[in-house]
Amino acid sequence: MLCSTSQFKGVDILLTSPWPKYVGNFGNSSGEVDTKKCGSALVSSLATDLKPRYHFAALEKTYYERLPYRNHVVLQENAQHATRFIALANVGNPEKKKYLYAFSIVPMKVMDAAELVKQPPDVTENPYRKSGKEASMGKQIPAPEEESACQFFFDLNEKQGRKRSSTGRDSKSSPHPKQPRKPPQPPGPCWFCLASPEVEKHLVVNIGTHCYLALAKGGLSDDHVLVLPIGHYQSVVELSAEVVEEVEKYKATLRRFFRSRGKRCVLFERNYKSHHLQLQVIPVPFSCCSTDDIKDAFITQAEQQQIELLEIPEHADIKQIAQPGAAYFYVELDTGEKLFHRIKKNFPLQFGREVLASEAILNIPDKSDWRHCQVSKEEEEMLARRFRKDFEPFDFTLDD
Repeated sequence: MLCSTSQFKGVDILLTSPWPKYVGNFGNSSGEVDTKKCGSALVSSLATDLKPRYHFAALEKTYYERLPYRNHVVLQENAQHATRFIALANVGNPEKKKYLYAFSIVPMKVMDAAELVKQPPDVTENPYRKSGKEASMGKQIPAPEEESACQFFFDLNEKQGRKRSSTGRDSKSSPHPKQPRKPPQPPGPCWFCLASPEVEKHLVVNIGTHCYLALAKGGLSDDHVLVLPIGHYQSVVELSAEVVEEVEKYKATLRRFFRSRGKRCVLFERNYKSHHLQLQVIPVPFSCCSTDDIKDAFITQAEQQQIELLEIPEHADIKQIAQPGAAYFYVELDTGEKLFHRIKKNFPLQFGREVLASEAILNIPDKSDWRHCQVSKEEEEMLARRFRKDFEPFDFTLDD
């Protein structure tokens, strides 16, 4: 008999006939099986609560092994072991799909705690994504792009036809407003998702509700920063409305901040060979050059490299020009002017840095490649502390 206690750490092996619902949401796709339409939400709930190290299922009669997933929320909960889900085909199937799985396992009760919670390099977020409070209520958290699908049960004590939610509260009189949708999660390790263990958190200088600021590693200057979404978005085009709103807030605040220090800032994004949006914000001293000089430098170098850099209307939305998934590069000047290039084939990865580092602007051509500009972690920590202190009078997150 299993008891729900604070000491319960999970089970070594879970065997179920049905697949869990949503198990294929992250990592490698299950291909033949759509786990949004099939599978059992109850099995998902069971797997969430039991935290098996290995979960085997077989009802769909196909072989599938997903990437391992976490059983804890990074930075919010203590680290726990990962779970591996394996589905096996039926014995003797004509397609000769795998129906046997050989492995050795040391029981968790005799394992060293540090070894048990060690995360595989390809670990993903939990595909079922339940918080502890919601789990106790029996509420399934939907996938990022799905609408909430609450379960309801008829309350026989109420009038006929009236429904109550699985929490026991009347669906029409719930005192709690609808919770905001969780930010999307990456399919694997990401260097820029704030909850990811790969993030170099000593570079983070400010955190908002949907976005955060971080010093650029190997920046063009000591105050070269990045605006990044907390959730996993590949480009500006894919941002949700509330994230766009906070990005714009950060942009306006950074313009005021740098203007107070005698600098204008240039922003650019390269949505090409990148997996997480990085909005680069580089300050340029007023004494170096004018905004027109910066604009001319971008256009001139683009022409030299046969890059078609087009000026787009100041108030145009990038979403009106580029479709989700399309590769592009765009620059935004302190006047609001924007230059845009739709990437069709190859594109120089350091183009934005090369232009800003050129003699016409910052005159530091040796810094065009960030890998040549790295400093020690101790110096990065010192620069981050200094930026936080300088930025504090402009920090809008303190007003929330």
